[in-house]
Amino acid sequence: MNAAEKLNMAKPKETFNKKEKEKKRLKQRQEKQEKMEERKANGKKGKSLEEMMAYIDENGNISSTPPDPRNRKMFNQEDIQIGVPKREEVIEPVRTGSVSFFNDAKGFGFISDKETGERVFIHINNLTEPIKEGDKVNFEVEMGDRGPSAINVKKI
Repeated sequence: MNAAEKLNMAKPKETFNKKEKEKKRLKQRQEKQEKMEERKANGKKGKSLEEMMAYIDENGNISSTPPDPRNRKMFNQEDIQIGVPKREEVIEPVRTGSVSFFNDAKGFGFISDKETGERVFIHINNLTEPIKEGDKVNFEVEMGDRGPSAINVKKI
């Protein structure tokens, strides 16, 4: 092997894929350059201050016109609550009602409230003594996962 052949072997061979990738790279660079020149030629430097200005109206909506000062509302700093409001425990009085339905096998039923007429769910775990349909009962109401639920149920 002579020196020219050795020199030829040492050079990296340019394959078809390498040529295609290089063409693609050059094409993308050219397109990017053209887009940049087009933006420079057609684009404004920026918007005026009036075009960039946004206002908030008396209802808190974003508007392009300034709000009317006559419709301005005043708020006290002390009245503004940031975050989740604290949950206040409301202690409801003991209610009375009658058991409209109770299934001993499944351990649940419903009580009809005497005052409001609403049906309140009851579970066997919230009973202080056994009950059956038609019994008059005293109970308290708490909000459960699926709505109001009777607790501390006692026969009258």
